[in-house]
Order: sequence, then structure tokens, then C-alpha cells
Amino acid sequence: MTTSESPHSLQVTAATVDWSEPPAQPSTSPEQSLIDSCVHCGFCLSTCPSYRVIGKETDSPRGRVYLMNGLNQGDFTLTDAAVGHFDTCLGCLACVSTCPSGVEYDQLITSTRAQIEQNYQRSLPQRLLRKMLFSLLPYPQRLRRLLGPLQLYQKLLGLQSMLRQSGLLARVLPKSLVAMESLLPPIEAQAFTDPESEIFPAQGKRRYRVGLILGCIQRLFLSEVNQATIRVLTANGCEVVVPRSQGCCAALPHHQGQVDQAQDLARQMMDSFADYDLDAVIVNASGCGHTLKEYGHILQDDPAYRDRAQAFAHQVKDVQEFLDEVGLTTPLSPLQPEPLAVVYQDACHMLHGQKIQAQPRRLLQQIPGLELREPRDAFLCCGSAGVYNILQPDIAEELGQQKVQNLTQTGATLIASANVGCTMQIRKHLDQQDHTTPVLHPMQLLDCSIRGVSWSTAVGNAQDRPL
Repeated sequence: MTTSESPHSLQVTAATVDWSEPPAQPSTSPEQSLIDSCVHCGFCLSTCPSYRVIGKETDSPRGRVYLMNGLNQGDFTLTDAAVGHFDTCLGCLACVSTCPSGVEYDQLITSTRAQIEQNYQRSLPQRLLRKMLFSLLPYPQRLRRLLGPLQLYQKLLGLQSMLRQSGLLARVLPKSLVAMESLLPPIEAQAFTDPESEIFPAQGKRRYRVGLILGCIQRLFLSEVNQATIRVLTANGCEVVVPRSQGCCAALPHHQGQVDQAQDLARQMMDSFADYDLDAVIVNASGCGHTLKEYGHILQDDPAYRDRAQAFAHQVKDVQEFLDEVGLTTPLSPLQPEPLAVVYQDACHMLHGQKIQAQPRRLLQQIPGLELREPRDAFLCCGSAGVYNILQPDIAEELGQQKVQNLTQTGATLIASANVGCTMQIRKHLDQQDHTTPVLHPMQLLDCSIRGVSWSTAVGNAQDRPL
């Protein structure tokens, strides 16, 4: 179906829906008014990554809205095929930025996924996989228990390298587990502990008192980003509070329809910051930031937390958003070699979810001698999308390859990425395409510039000492 065709010509096959069963009334379903706001114009098609890869109308935002409407109207029930079309959505929100009608597709897909989880039974392998992901990834202390064996796997007689090169993993493991293993970064000593201190004093006169979200995956596998963020904030007059009791922001279960788990994690996160008088709650991973800013919606039906959630969400600031707003106060030094060509990777939940685009670029351009380059299709998702590259490895693989090609074609010396999932996905595909271009968080570049050291000192976990 092309953008010029009538929406009524969209074909829904018998395999997609089941006309024989009366639909069960879901306890959660997309609001009909949000569905009706879609005029089926098709502007979303050109920016939808799943539609680009698959090429089917039902794997586009417009097609999915059509299916949502059919479910709401009771025309058909969820089948394997119908659920599959919703599962292929990355939740990147590019369609939200593109839509001229202002369709709140983010709310639609979130409600639909909750509806699926409550009214549809997946296959046993899928249930086991999702159970593992939701029971492990949002709980960093549980994940830490696996770091020892994983570290041995990586370093013992080169086992990881040998198995990857042999292709044996792909022959004996499901695709999702192979994809999960392929994203595993080097496990270093600082992955086993959080920062020793809970409060980091501002350098010089204190301007602000802020809290810092550590993240689940980031605190284990990219802890150097948190270290750099603390140094940048304290160097610019911020006292930084890092509550030890903080857990997961709820992004993973929220995006996958796990309503109860997402709400529990949101409450726990809010409680961990409740005893501190903060000017802002800072986050340095875009996927976490978008969800934290959604707490008012996630807990809107909880009378005990509803007002607190709205106030907390209002306090949340991406670190780049915050620093751009309050301004840098410490001198910046050139990063060698000079000039340094950097391509900035727009994370989807930063660009489309939080509408943060200019702020990171303005910060980077304050570094003397830094030349900022722009990639082709900057809006296109890299394929990470939380755990999408585990649940939908084939589509994610193609998107990752495209992203790396677009980034490296700029000829930049390094890539700046402000989301842990994007960084891991891009690093994986850089390695697969034999590129040595490093991927660093903008906070790492600012940190090196403030300290007057080479950016190369920030490359690799082993070269950053834990705080």
C-alpha cells in the first residue's frame, strides 16, 4: 500500500486475525480517540525502521493503528500474526515526530503491548525468554551475580573469541541468545561495584544539588560514563547525590507491556530519591530519561504516588539538557588530535521522545577544535531499542548495519552516543564491519576536555579508574 492509496484498501489477511472467536474485552486497551486521530496519510512510512526493513503495511505505524482499531471494535482477536506485527515495532517514536496529525502513537503502542500481555499467551520459548529478560535485566544486583562466570568466559583461554569465530554459537543456540551474547562488552573490575561515595561535592561554589540515575546495564557495562558524568557535573558546580538504594527506571518492562512491574520499579526509584532536596534528577541514558519523564502517566491511577510521580518527572533532566540550560562554568581544552571530527548519534528516545536535539550539539561545539559532522538518516533507529535486538535479532541486525555505515561514511574520528543500548549496538556492528572508530558518550568527551587529557584515555573500561 502506498501513501497515495485509500486507507480502506489496506488488506488484513485471514492469517492476521481470527474471525471465529468472540473477542475478550481487554482490561487495558488503546483509547479510541487516540486511534481516531490517525488519518492514515502515510507520512509515517518513510521514517518507520520496521517498515523500511520488512516492507509490509501491517508492520508500519499506520497499519498497526488499523489493527488496533479492529481490536477495539471487536472485529477480530489477537493471533500470532497480529501480535507479530506489534512486536516488530521498535518503539523508536520516529512516527510521532513525523505525524502531521499529532497522533500519540507512543501511548497507543504502550497500551497495546499491555493488552497483549494480559490477553495473549506466547509460545513457551518466548515466555521463557521474556521471563529471563524481565527477571534479570532490570535488577543490576541479580545481573552482577553472573558477571564472574561471564568474565571467565571472556578471558579463559580466549573462549569467547574462539566460539564467536567458529560460528558454533549460531548453530546450537536460539537467535535471541546469540544476539544477546554478541552484545556483551568486556567485563572489567568496576562492573562489580557501584560508586563508593553517595555524595560527591561540587568543585568551588555549589550552584546546584542534583541526583544521578546510574541505570541498570550502564552501571555494569559502561560505568565509565557515570564516572565521567559525575566529574563533569561536579566541575561545573553541582553537588551530585547517588542513592545506593536506586534500582531500575522501569524502561524495559514499561516498553514491553509489563504494567505491574513497571509501576513497582517506578515507585522504588522515586522512593530512593525521596529524602534528598534536589534541584534536578539527572540521567545520562536517553531510554531511561524518556521513561522517567513518563512517571506521571505510568502512575496516573495510583492515588498514593500520582502527584509525587508528576513532580518527580518534572525534575528529571537529561544531563545534556541540564548542562545546556544552566551553562558550563569550567574552561574546556582542545582534544587531540586537533581538529577532532565527531559524528553525533541521535538516540531515538532523546530525539523523538524527549525532543532533545540541539542541546548535545551545542555542548560538544564548545570544545575547542571539535568539528561536528552529521550522518545520513540521523533519525533512523540503530536497532537496539531496549531489548529489541534480542527479541527481533534479524531486523535489528539490518538496522545496525545501516546505522554504522551511515556513521562511518562521515569520516569522523569518533562517534558520540548518549544511550547505553545504542552504544553497545553500534560497537557490535563496528566490530563486525572491521571498523575501529571508538564510541564515547558526550560526557566522556567533556570530561577529557575539562581535565585536559586525550580523548583516547576514555576508550575502554579498563582505562578509567572507578571513583
